[in-house]
Amino acid sequence: MNALRVTDGRVLRPDGRVTESDVLVDRDAGTIVAVGEETGGDETISSDPADDETLDADGGLVIPGLVNAHTHVAMTLLRGYADDKPLDPWLREDIWPAEAELTPDDIEVGAELGVLEMIRSGTTAFADMYFAMDRVADVVDRAGVRARLGHGVVTVGKDDADARADVEESLAVAKELDGAANGRIRTAFMPHSLTTVGEEYLREGVAEAREADVPVHLHANETTDEVAPIVDERGERPIAYAEDLGALGPDDFFAHGVHLDGSEIDRLADAGTAIVHCPASNMKLASGMAPVQRLREAGVTVALGTDGAASNNDLDVFDEMRDAAMLGKLAADDASAVPAEAVVEMATAGGADALGFPGGRIEPGAAADFAVVDLDAPHLTPVHDPVSHLAYAARGSDVRHTVCDGEVLMRDREVLTLDVDAVRERAADAASDLVDRVTES
Repeated sequence: MNALRVTDGRVLRPDGRVTESDVLVDRDAGTIVAVGEETGGDETISSDPADDETLDADGGLVIPGLVNAHTHVAMTLLRGYADDKPLDPWLREDIWPAEAELTPDDIEVGAELGVLEMIRSGTTAFADMYFAMDRVADVVDRAGVRARLGHGVVTVGKDDADARADVEESLAVAKELDGAANGRIRTAFMPHSLTTVGEEYLREGVAEAREADVPVHLHANETTDEVAPIVDERGERPIAYAEDLGALGPDDFFAHGVHLDGSEIDRLADAGTAIVHCPASNMKLASGMAPVQRLREAGVTVALGTDGAASNNDLDVFDEMRDAAMLGKLAADDASAVPAEAVVEMATAGGADALGFPGGRIEPGAAADFAVVDLDAPHLTPVHDPVSHLAYAARGSDVRHTVCDGEVLMRDREVLTLDVDAVRERAADAASDLVDRVTES
């Protein structure tokens, strides 16, 4: 067996226990073979250590790879470009005009920067709604991470021919890229939202996606401006509208879900549709507080996403865990709501389940997607409760190693699959050129 052994650390188990354990990985299969406890464990590490590649986890905690379940990864080029505005004017006055100037080369460079940032902060999988997805797929392949990719569709302001072309591109991307990068890339049909895509195009696109067994990902109930028009025009809430469109199923996942009422939460639970909570973006754009505790109590799968770096302004899922816990308590008016173990689950198993990926848990048979977090920094001392530290105190910079599909992507803070300096230089140049083009247009 081509083995990878993670030694001398502690492991976060699926049931929330933390044990002193080694982890054995079959690199060829990309799966965890065994998790062996040093004292009285019920599983045995059965590989010759002399033949194994090893990762030193001494003083660290092995956790499932973090999952960024909703982002627009190439928007790293717009980090800090337009801040402190509400969502609608921010999009129409700043972001959409800038995106109109993006080239495929820009998107590839922005995606490289975003994926680099995620590897360095322990994220092994993400969902991306954007453009030039073939270029993003190339980055995912080179970098070694997992991704569920989709071309984002917007039909407002377009004539019928251009609107239909946008829908068809999203469907074509979903069909053509699925299974790329040795299966690490999966896809989805990704209409931007229920208000930015016309009903006729939504119905046709969702129907074709269903025929092709392609899931649906869209923004839903992010602001009151996304809810009121649907209620006024149709006399029903957005999630009921999504259900009417056929877009509410067990493989689908919706971003934000800030302004959900009880009936919508019940519909999501009954359908098995996941919600991706993006607390930092929702706070920065003053979109509101998602009812995360109520969603979880209803049995809805809740994942975490950073949204794009233009509205966050980073892709660090550790930040999202802390924000989700804090905001969840405010939303519920209950300090016990959305506790540490809940947000860690949302960032790992919840995200993997929402995206349909095999990771999210450290156990035999699971995908070998994990990170090792150092626990010896001053801000993580003392360690009364490692799970509490993951939620409230850890940072992406505390990640020592990152592994996806059994391959080491970062060892001792050195990213092995991307050239850090070259990526940063290309991205800085591309961002500067982009802003110049926007200014001149």
